[in-house]
Amino acid sequence: MEIFQKASVVRLCSHHDKYLIAENDQETVGQDRDGSSRNSRWAVEFVDSSPIHIRLKSCFGKYLTASNMPLLIGMRGKKVLQTLPRRLDSSVEWEPIREGVQVRFMTRYGRYLRANAKLPPWRGHITHDIPHRSVTQDWILWTVDVMVHKPRALLPPPPLETTTSEQCSDNEEDNNSNSDDPGSPSEISLRGPGLESGDSTKGSPLAFEGRKIRYEVVDENGDVDKKIGERTFTFKGSGVEELKKILKVETGVNEDIWICSRNPLNGKLSPLRLHLPPNNAAVHVIVVPQSSKVANELENR
Repeated sequence: MEIFQKASVVRLCSHHDKYLIAENDQETVGQDRDGSSRNSRWAVEFVDSSPIHIRLKSCFGKYLTASNMPLLIGMRGKKVLQTLPRRLDSSVEWEPIREGVQVRFMTRYGRYLRANAKLPPWRGHITHDIPHRSVTQDWILWTVDVMVHKPRALLPPPPLETTTSEQCSDNEEDNNSNSDDPGSPSEISLRGPGLESGDSTKGSPLAFEGRKIRYEVVDENGDVDKKIGERTFTFKGSGVEELKKILKVETGVNEDIWICSRNPLNGKLSPLRLHLPPNNAAVHVIVVPQSSKVANELENR
């Protein structure tokens, strides 16, 4: 489904206006109205052997799994868990099927991911089942929120044509050429496709315009400073140390800083130490002053 082609992290909201969450026991899944926690975020993976199936990985690195364990004896619904099998099999594969603006998630065996109501005997559990009653038909419908988009693939630069300039006259060859071969070229011109050979300005390479840097600053307690907010500028360098110098000027921080990226699944900060992402991709960083409590945690890693 096209929405998952563009997403690397999603959030699933059930018919009951609750979000699918990975419980902290790292085994069960449930529902919660709070969609801001890391537990509600699921990383999207495509199955190599089937372009229509995906896997959903929790913030604990475990997969949403359709188990064979019945929720209750005598009931059709079976438990949905978060597991990390040694071999990724069909139990962790889901086929998203569009239903209007919502999505159904079907297992390889024709069952659907179902968010049950709070009433007994379901108690709000998550199961996979085939709904037979009209009252439960909507329980298998989910609204998908894309939390993190996949970066756009950059097109490769056009190939350069190597052409030989017009052959020099016999006299110029005698005076200027260092080659014994009278047919050797005296000048090599590198031009993009469609450019006139006599236009030296058009043949020059395009200037590097830089990458876009979005940044936020944390205060001494480790919270994002809302007074500063999120700001953007263009950075033409390539190294972390160079970026650090510019950010100190941009932010007005008069002390040493850490430049970090935030993990979209668990919200943890990881320092950038050597290089920025390749291909001049835009970067969102968190600036951590040395006096912040977060800086002490980074130093102890």
